Amino acid sequence: MTKVAVIGCGYWGKNLVRNFHQLGALAAVHDADPATGAAMSAEFAVAALDLETILGSDIPAVVIAAPAEHHAFLVRRALQAFKHVFVEKPLALDLDEAEQLCALAEANKRVLMVGHLLQYHPGFLKVKELCDTGALGRLRYAYSNRLNFGKLRREENVLWSFAPHDVSMILALAGDLPQAVWATASCYLQPTMADMTTVHLRFAGALGGHIFVSWLNPFKEQKLVVVGERAMAIFDDGLDWSEKVQLFPHQVEWRGNIPVARKAAGVPVPLERREPLAEECRHFLAGIALGASIRTDGREGLDILRVLDAAERSMRSGTVEYLAGPPSGAEPGSWTQTVLMG
Repeated sequence: MTKVAVIGCGYWGKNLVRNFHQLGALAAVHDADPATGAAMSAEFAVAALDLETILGSDIPAVVIAAPAEHHAFLVRRALQAFKHVFVEKPLALDLDEAEQLCALAEANKRVLMVGHLLQYHPGFLKVKELCDTGALGRLRYAYSNRLNFGKLRREENVLWSFAPHDVSMILALAGDLPQAVWATASCYLQPTMADMTTVHLRFAGALGGHIFVSWLNPFKEQKLVVVGERAMAIFDDGLDWSEKVQLFPHQVEWRGNIPVARKAAGVPVPLERREPLAEECRHFLAGIALGASIRTDGREGLDILRVLDAAERSMRSGTVEYLAGPPSGAEPGSWTQTVLMG
């Protein structure tokens, strides 16, 4: 069993400590707060070590759950020490840094994995299976809502705090980066800190993606809806396991030039109940032990950052940002209108 050291044992890191301990892989912990590190050490019967000791040890892998602004530095130090790395999102806050980290991992032949948790959720994996097997038909659009009251932040806006999960899911369904990104934001609590954002993605083949995130919402909602030509699917993580994924075989019939909606009852899709974080941790350990490909590797994390960076620029400029350029021969205005309407 590959052993890991967890760096950062706070709000989310403690869950990683628990899971790697349950998998028999936890070797050590580290936290910037010595008291937190000592508490984790006592609870899970592993050593609490300083960062330099971990990097100089024979522990082959590290798991990083520090504040986002420290991710790039810690990932670089770990890769330079020839450790395999699992880092919570985001990989970095700068695109160039993220690209350099991916290149360093590849040069040192080390696993670099980013914690995009929902790609390991049985509910999302079932929806992706429905898409991949053609059960929904040709995909038209997908939208994701991630809403809550809190957790309010001052160091990053709601786009960077909430939306990476949704961007990761929609990119996985699309199988590619979007050609264009358009985003809006509203700041209610702090003048320059977005509390609510919408992001619109336009992919090749006219597939649309739409993401709405807010931490000033009266209720919690975590929902992904995928609309295809033959059927529609919903992944609602707020429901019980028996209802989290439902398939709606709605149809649209054309009677002459008039579209008529034919509604159908939703059909619950059975899921095997598994903790997504445990699955994510297993995936990291298997990637190291078997040399298997990592679903959310550094390059996938870099793609997420490209979309978030484009969305941030669009929010500030009020214009569409292109990742692949407008379609050849298209009028820029018409392409923008397509993005807004899609």
